[in-house]
Amino acid sequence: MRNFDLTPLYRSSIGFDRVAGLLDSLSRSEQSQPSYPPYNIELTGEDHYRISMAVAGFDRSELNIEVNQNNLTVAGNKSADDKSRTYLHQGIAARNFERRFQLADHVRVESATVENGLLHVDLVREVPEAIKPRTIEISDGSPQPARVTEAPNSDSAAA
Repeated sequence: MRNFDLTPLYRSSIGFDRVAGLLDSLSRSEQSQPSYPPYNIELTGEDHYRISMAVAGFDRSELNIEVNQNNLTVAGNKSADDKSRTYLHQGIAARNFERRFQLADHVRVESATVENGLLHVDLVREVPEAIKPRTIEISDGSPQPARVTEAPNSDSAAA
């Protein structure tokens, strides 16, 4: 029951094919996305976000963060262990991983840090002035040019 047919949306809308394609790809990637390593996504400010990922056992040099268009990829490639060890119990996973995140428009990676076994990737959303909402003053019909002012900052403008 998790599959949706977006064909009617393609037929009856203009310019929303990118959104429909994004929804379609997200539903497919959710089913195939591995659960390792665990991560949190938190809102740290009005337009600031943080992805925290458990990367215990990985050195900073074994982690790779890449942004390509609106796709953030975090990968961990564990180097081969030269020492032969005999584990009685091995609960700390040390396998390679690749985790992908789809970023919204105008979201950029600000920084990345590793601390206490957690990889923190800080993101910020920067909406360009050209697409922020504006208020157009309505004139009374006299030959004066209309004035344009910025709308007050609201939560609906950030969405």
